[in-house]
Amino acid sequence: MNILFSWIAGLIFGIGLIISGMTNPKKVIGFLDLAGAWDPSLAFVMIGGITVATISFLLARRRTLSMLGLPMRIPTQRHIDRRLIIGSLIFGMGWGLAGICPGPSLVLLGSGIPQGIVFVIAMIIGMGLFEIFNRYSFKSN
Repeated sequence: MNILFSWIAGLIFGIGLIISGMTNPKKVIGFLDLAGAWDPSLAFVMIGGITVATISFLLARRRTLSMLGLPMRIPTQRHIDRRLIIGSLIFGMGWGLAGICPGPSLVLLGSGIPQGIVFVIAMIIGMGLFEIFNRYSFKSN
């Protein structure tokens, strides 16, 4: 049952990305281009997402089990560290250069769009490099 609801949530998320224009790299780059022809429409998508997530987390914090009976696993770490800042910078640079982030890249991959395929391959390589670096840096500490 959990897999079914995960699939449904992913489908709804993907459809939302398509409708909002988040899968269109030109629209995303237009949003990020503050000095040029700025397109503020994605700010409304983000505000909507933040609103839904905030309400969902506030409700979820009051529960110990999900509606499917699984334990609630809400992140508890709240401090900002070097890893978070560096990861955010790398994510932001990739988003700004490609106009694609991980969620929309999977929609583009599923659509067979070459940009999505290249991005997902690069993302997998980046995750692999992170794992290698993380293991190496953990052993050296």
